[in-house]
This record gives sequence, C-alpha cells and structure tokens, in this order.
Amino acid sequence: MKAATAPPRPFAARIGTWQRRHGRHDLPWQQSRDPYRIWLSEIMLQQTQVATVLPYYERFLAAFPDVRSLAAAPIGRVLELWAGLGYYRRAHHLHAAARAVVDRHGGSFPGTSEDLVALPGVGRSTAAAIAAFAFGVRGAILDGNVKRVLARHRGIEGFPGEAAVEKRLWVAAEALLPARGIENYTQGLMDLGATVCTRSAPRCDACPVADDCVARVQGRVDRLPSPRPRKSVPKRELKVLLIERADELLVERRPATGIWSGLWSLPELPADADVPEALRGRFGIEAATIDALAPVVHGFTHFTLTLHPLRIAVRRWQPRAESPEHIWLARDDARSAALPAPIKRLIRDLPQN
Repeated sequence: MKAATAPPRPFAARIGTWQRRHGRHDLPWQQSRDPYRIWLSEIMLQQTQVATVLPYYERFLAAFPDVRSLAAAPIGRVLELWAGLGYYRRAHHLHAAARAVVDRHGGSFPGTSEDLVALPGVGRSTAAAIAAFAFGVRGAILDGNVKRVLARHRGIEGFPGEAAVEKRLWVAAEALLPARGIENYTQGLMDLGATVCTRSAPRCDACPVADDCVARVQGRVDRLPSPRPRKSVPKRELKVLLIERADELLVERRPATGIWSGLWSLPELPADADVPEALRGRFGIEAATIDALAPVVHGFTHFTLTLHPLRIAVRRWQPRAESPEHIWLARDDARSAALPAPIKRLIRDLPQN
C-alpha cells in the first residue's frame, strides 16, 4: 500500500522559511524601520533593479537624510541626483510626496496603506510594502516580480497588465497572506521573484513553492505569465543641437511635463525644421558650421525616439541666447549636470575640436 503524501506547508510559511535562509538581508533599507528610508527605496525600485538603485539611494540619503530636507530642496537638486535613474516622473512625485508628508502629516509618514496611497507616486502595492516594512501592517503587494511568481504558481493566464488579469492576481495575493510575519513574507516574495522565479531561466530546483506550482507541474513555466500583446511601437524623430561656443555648450531646461521633465538638456527642433532659421529666430545665433553626427536611438516605454545630433559652431550670438531657461555650460560641467542619460552620453562622446 502506497504511503500517503503529506500536504505541502502553507505557501506563506514556505516563502518565509526560504527568505530567512536564502533571501536578501544586507540591503541598506533593510536595516531600518524608518518609513522615509523604506519609502525612498520602494520608489527607486519601481521598474529598476536593486544593483542600479544602490548608489542613487546612498547619494540621496547623504543629500537628504530625512523627509524635511527633501521637501525643502529645490526640484532641480532632486533631479540632479536622480539623473540617469530614469522614469523621471518618479523624482517629481518623490519631491511632491515629501512636501505632502511635511504639510499634511507634520513630517511623519502615515502608518496605514490607505493614507500612504494618497501620497503622489505611491500606488497600492508600494503603499502595502511601506506599511509592512515600516509598521508591520498586514497587506498584499503585487509588483512586477510578485505578479510573475503568482501567475506561475496559481496558473493565472493572460498578460498581468490587463485589468481583468491583475484583478485575479490581487485576489490570489490577498488569499495567500500569512496571519503574522508580514515583513519576512513580503521580502521573501520580492526576493523569490528577483532571484529565483526570474523572467527567463527560472531556477525551479531552488524554489520553495515548486512542488505545487501549476506552471511547473504542467510544463508551462516559459509561457506564464503571458507576454504583453504585440503592437507596433510609435517612432518619433527630433534634431538635438550641440551648440558650441569655444568649450561651452548651450543647454535649456525642459518643460515640467513630458519626457525628461524639468531636466536640463540640449535644445531640440522638429526633424524637418530649418536649422539656421531656428537658430537665428529662437536664440539669436548665427552658425559658422553645422555638422550632422550619427543618430542616437533611445527606447521609452511607449515609443522609440531617434535623435539626430547637429554639432553647431557659433559665429555670433545675441543676449537672448542666455536666459533663466538657457545657459552656457563648460563641457566638463555638462557631463556632470542633471542631463538625461542619452544626452549625457552624446556630450561625453563628442570629439574635441
């Protein structure tokens, strides 16, 4: 007679045990219950890997050790420290949320997910993670890594970005919550998705919940979660102007909305613009030479941007080429300024005259 097989331990218990033995324990924000430090890490980790975040996190804490110092800082300084981390709307939300904490809550972070989610840039999952790590509040998270873990383990079909699929994932996330130990469980889910249940080449042999994982049992690990439905990605083209005056470059502040909002960048023109006419009319500049450089392609979430750089040597300029929104920067200073990453690379690779 075949011996009965013991049922697997609860999902949350296995995740918790695995995290204590194999999870990450040395990340700087794990050493504190300070909600400011935890919130900062959670915002930076949205759509960004831990290895990329670490140096930015340390620089931010050095410049802004608490929420009041961040709230009091000019947005330009915040963007300067954020430059290169991407998804710049997060930096604007970070600054606005810090001010909200000071103005609405006296400088103390609220302790419930309901109040946290009211802060700019804090969604349902981020609020639950902050509440769990800072205050031990029981609540479900559902970031990208956790969506992948739950889609595979519960066999949930469909693209997780679709509302109906996301709703099913939230139901599963809520149902699997442990009665206690929410901090350890929440960190375990994050760690499992980041280091074991990865998008490609997942290590199912090291997974603590592999025995009853629907995707593994049915041989569908490589098909769950379902990929984003294919659709054509819009393409945009712009001219970017490397306007040089001796060893200086003209930069301008970008609008408060749109891509790279609030950062300094190179002036731009539509792809079909008449460059000499635009230089005269917009900046009061007469060019000595205009040379085309190799195009630069940069991918955003929803479109692809092709930049056509033009290197322009200035013959004469009028005072309107200098204003609060347009300044001349020495090339070395431009390399370290709060510029978008592809623009900074373009300037860095610019040959010497």
